[in-house]
Amino acid sequence: MQKKKIWKKIALGLIAVLLIIDIIAGFFFYDLAIERNVKDFLTGNTDLEVSAETMEMLLDGDWRDWSAEQDFQQWEMESYDGLDLKGYYLEGEVPTNKTAVFAHGYLGRANDMSLFGKYYYEELGYNMFTADLRGHGQSEGDYIGFGWHDRLDYMDWLDKILDELGPDTEIVMHGVSMGAATVLMASGEELPKNVKAIVADSAYTGVEELFSYQLERMFHLPEFPIISTTGIVTNLKAGYTLKEASALKQVRKSEIPILYIHGNKDTFVPTAMAEELYENTKSDAELVIFEEASHGESFVKDREKYMNNLSAFLNKYIP
Repeated sequence: MQKKKIWKKIALGLIAVLLIIDIIAGFFFYDLAIERNVKDFLTGNTDLEVSAETMEMLLDGDWRDWSAEQDFQQWEMESYDGLDLKGYYLEGEVPTNKTAVFAHGYLGRANDMSLFGKYYYEELGYNMFTADLRGHGQSEGDYIGFGWHDRLDYMDWLDKILDELGPDTEIVMHGVSMGAATVLMASGEELPKNVKAIVADSAYTGVEELFSYQLERMFHLPEFPIISTTGIVTNLKAGYTLKEASALKQVRKSEIPILYIHGNKDTFVPTAMAEELYENTKSDAELVIFEEASHGESFVKDREKYMNNLSAFLNKYIP
């Protein structure tokens, strides 16, 4: 009887230790990926390596000089939960009712989307709007929303755009990586009829799926129970769970045509996620895969193919 009590105490002690380790892990991964801070863990990540051509374009491309030379209007908006958010609007060279609304990726900022905005502005004749997502750039926020709360922010930005530009405005929403997930998550909401098309470049199916994938790939750790605990911590500190932040669930409700773009060498957000999103999209959808392109690299790898597919898609829905 005495031995049974001892073993029971040992078992309970081990369970307590494991629970403490799990809780610590939950807070650790929240701080690592979601809290607004320096993300050193991405430095040297081979899944994010891009070609020398892409690196040169991203760091020193003429689009950066172009962006710096433009007279963007700075817009401000208070989010539903009281954050001061910053957006930037550029009127087209020629008056138009067509506006491209951009959403940048993880750890990025609004002007990163000038890589695409320059083409919309110069070649397609669109107005351009881009914003710093919450927890990024000049926008407030002490956590990263991974698209979920950002979808609500973009719904408010859309209302502001229509207030400023008028009810005849026709909108395409274009996002990359986390920005792509943002516009997809927004697509399942009741958006204004002015939103005619969505472009999702390198999107993930959901935050829980992305975290599970990266947890195994980067840290060689099992999904259970760490993902569940991280989700609880995220809900406590940021007000959303990893599970609910699902682009996949949202596109199953979407009425807006969606163009999916993905590189077949993307190991940071696997190509299979884009295929799953495409297969589950309720609205009209197209999927274009770019050979030899890694994460977010398709535009640089084959600009002509990218622009041709983008223009053809937009011409269908915003002629």
